[in-house]
Amino acid sequence: MPINLELLCKQVCDLSKQTGNFIRLERHKFNTEQIEVKGKNDFVSYVDKTSEKMIIEGLERLLPEAGFIAEEGTSTKKGEHYNWIIDPLDGTTNFIHGLPCFAISIALMRDQQLVMGIIYEVNFDECFYAWEGSKAYLNEKEIRVSNIDQLYGSLIATGFPYYDYSRLNEYMELFKYFMQHTHGLRRLGSAATDLAYVACGRFEGFYEYCLQPWDVAAGAFIVQQAGGKVTDFNGGENYLFGREIVAGNSAFFDEFLDSVKQHFK
Repeated sequence: MPINLELLCKQVCDLSKQTGNFIRLERHKFNTEQIEVKGKNDFVSYVDKTSEKMIIEGLERLLPEAGFIAEEGTSTKKGEHYNWIIDPLDGTTNFIHGLPCFAISIALMRDQQLVMGIIYEVNFDECFYAWEGSKAYLNEKEIRVSNIDQLYGSLIATGFPYYDYSRLNEYMELFKYFMQHTHGLRRLGSAATDLAYVACGRFEGFYEYCLQPWDVAAGAFIVQQAGGKVTDFNGGENYLFGREIVAGNSAFFDEFLDSVKQHFK
């Protein structure tokens, strides 16, 4: 029986908001003694784990045959055709320090094709979403990428390397180049939110390396449905599992991507 992706997307939006309410309430009583360290500058808390469990239990009720690719490993179930890609709290470092922004990111993959993306930014109660064949939306209003058509007029988002410094020199040179040739750069600390903001035109572009599928899956899909482009640093399609991504509006994307290519050869 065919899946009604529009209905399913709306149900997942509701689930994201319910989980977001839990995260918001826990923020007020959270303390740093509840932090676990997974790796260098890589943190997790009971809030991440509980949120993921809530999301997985809700998704299993909505689509029992689907499996999961989830950051905290709450479920390792693999679906034959459908798999959810989940980050229950993207921006954990912001969360534990009491800073916006942080978000829930949920994507659905059919075989190897993304068909749905939902990002719920908890602090501002903003739900970004799209499904296969749809436009992109923010809280039921259609969104589009911006129409800025040159690098000089753009505002760029990125993320700072926090444990893999193997490409730091190239990163810093590109950072300097964008400082000199754009309206500026921003580092919000949540790749999912960065991509959502590209989709709705707040940023013209976003780039980062050393990312995981759950960081980018939902956002990449929403950007594309909003009229934008997404590639890896070489202009290819290996941005989901290739640990690097360039996303932006279509009007300035070629110039943006060329700048990244020139610095990450």
